[in-house]
Amino acid sequence: MKKPLSPNHNLTDDIQGLGLGVFLCGLGMHVLTSVGLITGQTAGLAVIIAYLTGFSFGVVFFAINLPFYFIAYKRLGLEFTVKSLISVTLLSVVTTLLPLGFTIEKLDPALGAVIFGSLVGLGLLAMFRHNGSLGGLGVIALLVQDTTGFKAGWVQLITDGVIFTAALFLFPASVVVYSLLGAVVLNLIITFNHRRDRYIAA
Repeated sequence: MKKPLSPNHNLTDDIQGLGLGVFLCGLGMHVLTSVGLITGQTAGLAVIIAYLTGFSFGVVFFAINLPFYFIAYKRLGLEFTVKSLISVTLLSVVTTLLPLGFTIEKLDPALGAVIFGSLVGLGLLAMFRHNGSLGGLGVIALLVQDTTGFKAGWVQLITDGVIFTAALFLFPASVVVYSLLGAVVLNLIITFNHRRDRYIAA
């Protein structure tokens, strides 16, 4: 069997790939917060803190990611860390600006959860394939996959289970159930589609 080629992206490839990924993730987060749901991973922690404190998601998300950059630099390299830092910063800006030009007046929570999971799942795939991420616990998930072979999607799903269990004590059960639906959609997309050995770029 022919061995897949290694990704070989130039700067333009990375800019469009990471840019698209950030925009899709920003749209997904806007849908999520518009219907009053939460999510898992670092973004989930940021959403919960934002709800409880009144700070914007963008500000909280940027701040909560800072400790993870050291781990990313030490274990995944400078390129990955810089791309993740830029992506997190841009997502913070996008999620702050989107509500100024795009409001959602009516959306069923279950449909909103599926839209969120689909958009962010696709956005993260685009970022992973250009050696970037949204930092935080996603860095840990990628590190586990690269070092042990245990899929990043399953790592994230386990982490989400812990976060959603804690959320049951803070939010109505219906909010947690719909939010869990979005997280499952997101993580299944990552699990079935993020395979470094299948990705071919030239």
